[in-house]
Amino acid sequence: MEEEVLNYWGNTSETDYYESQGIHCIQSFYTSPRGLSLFTRLWLPLAAPPRGLICVVHGYGNDISWTFQATPICLAQMGFASCALDLEGHGKSDGVRAFVPNVDFVVDDCLNYFYSVKARKDFENLPCFLYGESMGGAICLLIHFLDTKKLFSGAILVSPMCKISDNVRPSWPIPQILTFFAKFFPVLPVVPTADLLDKSVKVAEKKVVAVKNPMRYTGKPRLGTVLELLRVTDYLNNRLCDVSIPFIVLHGKADVVTDPEVSKTLYEAAKSVDKKIKIYDGMLHSLLFGETDDNIEMVRKDIVDWLNDRCKMGN
Repeated sequence: MEEEVLNYWGNTSETDYYESQGIHCIQSFYTSPRGLSLFTRLWLPLAAPPRGLICVVHGYGNDISWTFQATPICLAQMGFASCALDLEGHGKSDGVRAFVPNVDFVVDDCLNYFYSVKARKDFENLPCFLYGESMGGAICLLIHFLDTKKLFSGAILVSPMCKISDNVRPSWPIPQILTFFAKFFPVLPVVPTADLLDKSVKVAEKKVVAVKNPMRYTGKPRLGTVLELLRVTDYLNNRLCDVSIPFIVLHGKADVVTDPEVSKTLYEAAKSVDKKIKIYDGMLHSLLFGETDDNIEMVRKDIVDWLNDRCKMGN
């Protein structure tokens, strides 16, 4: 019988593991303006007050309690606080598993939660940045469009889903058929797609770790979710020229889940004065977990260097 592990790092308790990493993590539930109970985490450095606040958004089918924690933990070790929530239908949050009926509502959930965290006394004077992976990258750009408070000083976009790759996008006439049936059966998990985890994670041993996530959704994508992602990414792809926030976009050249060419288009089309792009030869979709340790360190260094350049040292 295969041994069950408590966390992606093994059977060390969260409290003991965080302490060994020199950080602190606070778990809670946030009630969104529309009444959803959403699970949240806040990762904090222990050695000194944080130099910045990173507002983190995970991707489709993921959650903030398994391997996704690796990046906020690393950022906390580098002196940055990070906050995140399980999106509707993901992890420990309310909603039908992996069902996203309206991305606009999810964007509003995230924006209100991030505003509430930034309002804390210990964060109110810190520079604040968005960070999103895959679908989370798209959500970060949509948050940027709605950020009337101009809260965010920049965005870190990792393999952003600004357009669904033709390699995983259903071909004609499947979208037309799905559109019809989704009106009546939006939560039906029948959309034919390839195994995204297999296409995202390069290192075989890390695929095994990812599969052990007890909250991982293993079914087919739901009709309503797929149509909503198609709608939102088509909308976003047409608004890349409206992006004005400072950003760094990071993408694997061998990514077949989201298209690195679209990230190049984002970099070229955005009217942001401060923008940077990193395309990594041979890397797949999961840049910060699924790659070799050396590759992950390279990507992390690019992210932390970018943050350091935009934060006052010694805050």
